[in-house]
Amino acid sequence: MYQTSDIKKGLKIEIDGAPWTVTEFLFVKPGKGVAFTRTKLKNLITGATLDRTFRTGEKMKEAEVEERDMQYLYNDGEDYHFMDVETFDQIAIPAKPLGNATKFLLEEMVTRILFFNGAPVTAELPNFVELEITYCEPGVRGNTAQGATKSATLSTGAEVQVPLFVENGEWVKVDTRDGSYVERVKK
Repeated sequence: MYQTSDIKKGLKIEIDGAPWTVTEFLFVKPGKGVAFTRTKLKNLITGATLDRTFRTGEKMKEAEVEERDMQYLYNDGEDYHFMDVETFDQIAIPAKPLGNATKFLLEEMVTRILFFNGAPVTAELPNFVELEITYCEPGVRGNTAQGATKSATLSTGAEVQVPLFVENGEWVKVDTRDGSYVERVKK
């Protein structure tokens, strides 16, 4: 069990049978009354957010979550197959718990999979991946304002906005947290 003094960013607690993580917190000590901690929580299964206030001395149940490093192997059309890097056990995970991570998965990529009660809940990719552009329209000069972008399809099937000077066959660095272009890379 956690106390309110244990609250910090990233703490995983269980509320109503679901795992939540603390994304923000603020300790408040008013002039009158009991001190409390105001938190912003994110559901690890649904992604929903919740504002919740905990009074000082209140107890919270620890979420029984397990994080494991797993290597992505392949996609069979329905499930994504991963191998535990320590035990070499293989598991199949449906696309839903993985969410947007499926857009940036590369074969042999090591990801951190979060399990709650033995079931996979979310996947945490490296912050940046390098992918090849398989298709993008050619950039047209002269009719652009500063910072113009165009849509590009990556080797994983994801679409990102890239600057006009980027062309087919080039490699780009992409931020997996928001799917944004970072820079061109030489391969």
